[in-house]
Amino acid sequence: MRIFLIGMMGSGKTTLGRQLAARLGYTFVDLDEYLVQRQGQSIAQIFERQGQEHFRRLEREALEEVVQKYTKAVISTGGGAPCFFDNIDFINQHGISLYLEVPVVQLVQRLLAQGLAQRPLLAGKSPEELNSYLSETLVLRKQFYERATHTCPAANASAESLVQVVKQ
Repeated sequence: MRIFLIGMMGSGKTTLGRQLAARLGYTFVDLDEYLVQRQGQSIAQIFERQGQEHFRRLEREALEEVVQKYTKAVISTGGGAPCFFDNIDFINQHGISLYLEVPVVQLVQRLLAQGLAQRPLLAGKSPEELNSYLSETLVLRKQFYERATHTCPAANASAESLVQVVKQ
């Protein structure tokens, strides 16, 4: 079984994904890291050199490759991955999806603590701009996120709570 973690930047997809994969004995795949290794350049470089549209095509190709390579995996998608092409349908056809739902105010706190420089869509934003951007982006993305197999309130989620959702 493949388990896809979807949600906004800072929702815990990578952190919880690693923990969930370890608990289940599955492979963990961070789609962004996979794409970076495959392309030999950072996401910021791809955005800068070829633009977001090109990045989204590469992201879809990476998603298809990961599905071909792994059957028992926890896959952390990029925040926008489910929202382009028919990716959310593709994800749901090839596994179960968990939407890690976190309030914007908490996303802002987490992202500021991590630093914004490595995130091309957030780099250089003030806390106020970050809050506005995340709020507006969530409004656009929520229609895709809510098509996940399960919605998991993730403000204080743990790998164990996700294991329980998966086993339902």
